Amino acid sequence: MSACVPTRHDHSSRSSRPPRSSGVKRPHSPPPPRRGGRFRIAGADVSASITVFLLAVPMSLGLAVAMDAPLEAGLISAAVGGIVAGLLGGTPLQVSGPSAGLTVVTAEMIQIYGWRTTCAITIGAGLLQLALGSLRTARSALAVSPAIVHGTLAGIGVAIALAQLHIVLGGSPQSSAVSNALHLPAQLERVGPAAPLIGALTIAVLVLWPRIPGRGGRFLRRAPAALAAVVLATAVAAPAAPSIARVDLPSWRSHALPEMPQGPVLGLATAVFTMMLVASLESLLAAVAVDKLTADRNREQAAGPAAERVDRQEDGSATEDDAPASGPSGPAGPSAPPIRRSDLDRELRAQGIANMVSGLLGGLAVSGGAVRSSANVRAGATSRASTVLHGVWVLLATGLLVTALEWIPLAALGALVMMVGIKMVSFAHIRNVHKHREFLVYGATITGVLLFGVLKGVAIGIAVAVAVALHRLAHTRISVSERNGQHLVVVRGQLTFLAVPRLSRALGQLPQDADVVVELDGFFMDHAAYEMIQDWSSAHAAHGGQVAFAGRSGGRIAEPASAAHSCCRPWTPWRNHHCHDRPEHVPHTESAADRPVGAEAGTPFTPPVTIDLTALVPAGGGAEDAFERTHALTSEPPVPSPPVDPAEPVGPIGPVDVPPASAARPAGNHRLVSGLSSFQRNTAPLVREELARLAREGQRPSQLFITCADSRLVTSMITASGPGDLFTVRNIGNLVPPPDAEDGDHSVGAAIEYGVDVLGVESITICGHSGCGAMNALLGARPDPPETSLWRWLRHGLPSLERMASRQHAWPRISGRLPADAVEQLCLTNVVQQLDHLRAHPSVARRLAEGTLQLHGMYFHVAEAQSYLLTEGAGAGHGLDEVFDPIAPADPAELARTGV
Repeated sequence: MSACVPTRHDHSSRSSRPPRSSGVKRPHSPPPPRRGGRFRIAGADVSASITVFLLAVPMSLGLAVAMDAPLEAGLISAAVGGIVAGLLGGTPLQVSGPSAGLTVVTAEMIQIYGWRTTCAITIGAGLLQLALGSLRTARSALAVSPAIVHGTLAGIGVAIALAQLHIVLGGSPQSSAVSNALHLPAQLERVGPAAPLIGALTIAVLVLWPRIPGRGGRFLRRAPAALAAVVLATAVAAPAAPSIARVDLPSWRSHALPEMPQGPVLGLATAVFTMMLVASLESLLAAVAVDKLTADRNREQAAGPAAERVDRQEDGSATEDDAPASGPSGPAGPSAPPIRRSDLDRELRAQGIANMVSGLLGGLAVSGGAVRSSANVRAGATSRASTVLHGVWVLLATGLLVTALEWIPLAALGALVMMVGIKMVSFAHIRNVHKHREFLVYGATITGVLLFGVLKGVAIGIAVAVAVALHRLAHTRISVSERNGQHLVVVRGQLTFLAVPRLSRALGQLPQDADVVVELDGFFMDHAAYEMIQDWSSAHAAHGGQVAFAGRSGGRIAEPASAAHSCCRPWTPWRNHHCHDRPEHVPHTESAADRPVGAEAGTPFTPPVTIDLTALVPAGGGAEDAFERTHALTSEPPVPSPPVDPAEPVGPIGPVDVPPASAARPAGNHRLVSGLSSFQRNTAPLVREELARLAREGQRPSQLFITCADSRLVTSMITASGPGDLFTVRNIGNLVPPPDAEDGDHSVGAAIEYGVDVLGVESITICGHSGCGAMNALLGARPDPPETSLWRWLRHGLPSLERMASRQHAWPRISGRLPADAVEQLCLTNVVQQLDHLRAHPSVARRLAEGTLQLHGMYFHVAEAQSYLLTEGAGAGHGLDEVFDPIAPADPAELARTGV
């Protein structure tokens, strides 16, 4: 965890928010009022609505079959969801209708209360959704653990698959998932050939349809896989299985409408709450997913022309297949307006109204569907018109396509819905919850849903999640080991007062004069644990022992709440200047809520008192090692310092928080002065003694480090080095001109000669990095670049470009994977080529021949914060495969022992 995480009292987060009048909209907040009241329909919306309609009809019929509801009820809910929720919803591109997540819940209610009472329950759930949306509780619904939400949907998916398997086999589903599983052997004994074959054909088309290759496949894939599967299954079943069970749409004259609920009040209230809970969660999750899909589509459209140019340059050619399928700028066309983020409360209210209307008309419950919504986005929809039109098409189909719909085999619909249920068990979600150690909650929720129903399953999941959270908070593992005379104490978990007796006992058993490394691997430390560790470290040092504190990733474990006003550790003031760089570019003044008791407004704060543990670091560590091993334990709360007089003249840069109030400095100047002030206050006291020694003795660096001038590359940070360790040369593209270059630039050669002959460095490292602008420029260079200083310098990189294009050299690569793109390939090749240039320098060649100098190639991936070193043989020019191996994290105990 970064040491510079903004706290709740940091005003930068508040002050950076756009004003209400700016028109900039926050995520999931109500959209600004529309300036035009007309309902506009674009051509892309018409085509998208037809695509979603062709998907929605078989899905709606299949879900009605799965729920054992009247088949026309599925069509009614699809039409109502499209028209009502589409017009009123807060997610313009979300398509609502009958939901797979509600299949188990609705089927159980129909079995217990009957269809007409279930319609009344749907109305009650809609009223409850409308009330909760009006109270703006939609965001709170998403606060439930993702493991519980996805576990609930996965349990429902398993139950759907088990029930529909009976229909695919030609039978009828039982009342529960357990009963369906227990009766499956008996169903297999009396299975007939027709229904399983039609179901298998449907599944095969669903799986293979998106994978049809070629230009013809691209044309066929415009039709939804669900429609293709049902149409092909119907066409095959008509002559091959004339007696198979098919859709039976009753006359609209016999359509059942809701009645007054009949049954126990508690059971009906539980049913209403369960339906509301599942429908709301599924709708809100689908809304968030639609936002992500829309944002991805917008990024693809924005990057489309640029990406196409890059692909053409890399491939050397372009064909007709490279053109987008649905327009010059993607599916939505070049003039697609930006889609606003979802208003979740409005979406919840719209879902409630749609459920009320659907229940009144005798339809199934409505919720937002991820399958239909993703199809709508991918089909190029640009507004809510596509959703509404899809509902209109469904409404027309209920009256005009009854005869065609009655040819559809029930086995085909059962297979379609079974595949939907299977897909609800997402392996991506399973990997995610396993990565976050939430699989126990996920598994308990699935089990509870399958054995006891949705509501009880959710309750079981919540109970297990609370138990797991309490266990993690209270459980702390403490281990003590000894290696080479050094004791390593590893504390894993949160340090609370419950762990203090065991930790105190473990530390008390260590020899009083021992060399101890305490590795704290957790995210929370309460006051009791903090005081115990502080007292023990002081006592241990007083008895002649040595202590070093380390975190698992070098990060800070915890601090008392008083440290909130000092978010940067002394050695990381550079982190985006979050501590002292305000959007207004003026000094920041704390509000009354931020000031300690007794402090006056405008009073600057001194940093919290930091316990200096540098004396406890093992000998040979140096000041930088003291920084990395000190755990920044803070003591007393910040004390207000005397006010600064703005009129007082400012002398040398000192630890001053507030510059003169009269001048509004430019942003860069303010940032520079603030950074210098932060250094004088936090870092200078810790390094002053070391720098004084270096000033007396002179510099004796062991390495010459040649790297790019890119601001994202902080050499001292990625090499864990300090003052006097590196002799650094930085330029555009980490280039090393050959010694015989006649372009007039000798600064790099002079630095190499000085480092090798005068300073006597033992190694030279050339470090490239990902996303290098110089390599980008070389790849996109014109045949006749302008005669500017930049391009005259970049000519030293042309040998790298020629080496990458040559067939005489193998491409350098990263161990375990291929380069991500041409830029990364050139960055790696450039490191190898510049090493060749480096070997040509006379001073370097002489030291290499003497065996007193080593050359290293290095690559730093900025986004991954990962360093890679060129294999030793390749770095020495032995003609081996040029492979960059990743550098693994170092063991804290080994670092403390060696002092490196």
